[in-house]
Amino acid sequence: MSSSGSASAYREKYLGKSRKKRGRPPLLPDRLRRGGLPYLLLLPALALELLIHLVPMVIGIVMSFRELTQSYIRVWGEAPWTGLDNFRIALDFDAPVGEALLHSFLVTCAFTVLAVGLAWLFGVSAAILMQDGFRGRAVLRAVFLAPYALPVYAAVITWAFMFQRDNGLVNKILGGDSFWLIGDNAFAALVTVSVWKTWPFAFLIVMAALQNIPRELYEAAAIDGAGVRQQIRRITLPSLRPVNQVLVLVLFLWTFNDFNTPYVLFGKAAPESADLISIHIYQSSFETWNFGHGAAMSTLLLLFLLVVTALYLIVTGGRGRTHRA
Repeated sequence: MSSSGSASAYREKYLGKSRKKRGRPPLLPDRLRRGGLPYLLLLPALALELLIHLVPMVIGIVMSFRELTQSYIRVWGEAPWTGLDNFRIALDFDAPVGEALLHSFLVTCAFTVLAVGLAWLFGVSAAILMQDGFRGRAVLRAVFLAPYALPVYAAVITWAFMFQRDNGLVNKILGGDSFWLIGDNAFAALVTVSVWKTWPFAFLIVMAALQNIPRELYEAAAIDGAGVRQQIRRITLPSLRPVNQVLVLVLFLWTFNDFNTPYVLFGKAAPESADLISIHIYQSSFETWNFGHGAAMSTLLLLFLLVVTALYLIVTGGRGRTHRA
């Protein structure tokens, strides 16, 4: 057999198969692959989100319109329908239930402002200080991230032992005999633990964002005579604006909804000065067995957080457009 014949036979055998393969229709239509594939890939996550978060949230909202007490725990769907009565009781600030809820809300607002502000300040300051290389920087980074890596319960339990009056480390260092887990000092103890637990997250996010700022900007500013403070004010903070907007919002939502820290630190009954709204709702639901009131308070909290988040996004979005213009 000649070489030209063998070459034609090879082309016919292998190239013919490849043409058939190219002519075979794709497994998914082009329109589905271009438009529907992203939604198809997101479907498992959306199903889990629906099952874990949205369904319980809807059930909680329905429960807030019922007189759900311990008598109807097993058959909560048969609890009497009360309409907006649970909300009226929660928002009647002249009555004991509403007055206690208002006090808890104000305490939570003060706690959130202090905890988020300090966590953000410590995180940004540490990230800026760690921006330049120096000996031991890797070790310091690992130390700074340790509180974020520790399990919440183990860390807060350790702080609870440290705040003990007689044998706690805090009183040993300060040389006093203060009660930190009861009375007015409980608020300071709660803020301290919350800041210690959350500021490494701010440090991690800001440290990653600083890597995207070109070093040439700092070099040009230094040549022009700008000092460190001016560089931070004119270059660093404006460049971090988009990251800080998201960071502050996430810290706010985490801190305002925080349940683990006060529950582990104080137990089921938090002191009046540290009565966060998450603990207050828990007590209203599981201590008094009035799940209708607790569900109404949870719904009000959800609405408050949605409104604050929407306003925050509108305000920061408007500032961002103005800044770019």
